[in-house]
Amino acid sequence: VQDAVSGQDPGSRGDEGSRRRWKEKIFQILGEIQAPLSSLLLRLCHWLLPKLLTRLFLSVQLHQGQLEMVLRAARTPEVPLVFLCSHQSQVDGPLLSFVLVSQGIGLPRVAVSAWTSPHLRSLLQRLGGIFLPSWSELDEELQGAVLDAYVQEVLQSRQPLVLFLEEPSASLRLADPARRWLLRVLRALRDGAVPDVLIVPVGIAYDVAP
Repeated sequence: VQDAVSGQDPGSRGDEGSRRRWKEKIFQILGEIQAPLSSLLLRLCHWLLPKLLTRLFLSVQLHQGQLEMVLRAARTPEVPLVFLCSHQSQVDGPLLSFVLVSQGIGLPRVAVSAWTSPHLRSLLQRLGGIFLPSWSELDEELQGAVLDAYVQEVLQSRQPLVLFLEEPSASLRLADPARRWLLRVLRALRDGAVPDVLIVPVGIAYDVAP
C-alpha cells in the first residue's frame, strides 16, 4: 500500500497533511471492503437462521464423509481454507456461513455481490460479508493494493474465505468479481504471505432454488 501511495504521490512521505489525506482514502477503501463484526447480530442470526431454514426447506443435507475431510483440513496449522462455491441463490452465503460456524470451523469472510442496497450491504458486512470496492480509474492502483493487503491479512489470520464462482441464474462461467478475488489469493501465495492454501470445492443444490 505504501508503494502504491509513493508511486502516485512521491512527496507524500515527508508531508504530514498529504499522509493524512492518503490515510483517510485508504480507510475509505477498506470501509467499502469490510466492517467490524457485530457479535450481537451474529448471535441473533445464529438463533434466527435455523428457524428460517425450516420454513424454507424440508431439510438441509450435508455429505458427512466430505464434512469430516474439511474438519481435518481446518486443523492444518498455518494453512487457511478457501471455499470455492457454486452459486444458486442469495441464500447460499448465510446457509454456508451457518454450516461452517455450527461445525466449529469458524466464521468465514464471504465475498458478496456488489448489487445490494446500502442498508443490506452494511448489515452483511457486520455478519462477515466482504465486497469489492467501487473501482475508479484514478485510484485503481491504490484500491488494488489495499485489496491485496486485506486478502493477505484474512489468509494469514486463517479466517475461512468463501468465494462464489458465478452469479445466481447466470451461465456457468467465472464471474468477474470471482476472478478479482481469486487473483488476490494467487498473489498472496506468489508473494509468500501464506505458505499454502487449502482449496475446498463446494456444491450447493436445491430441489427448488428459493
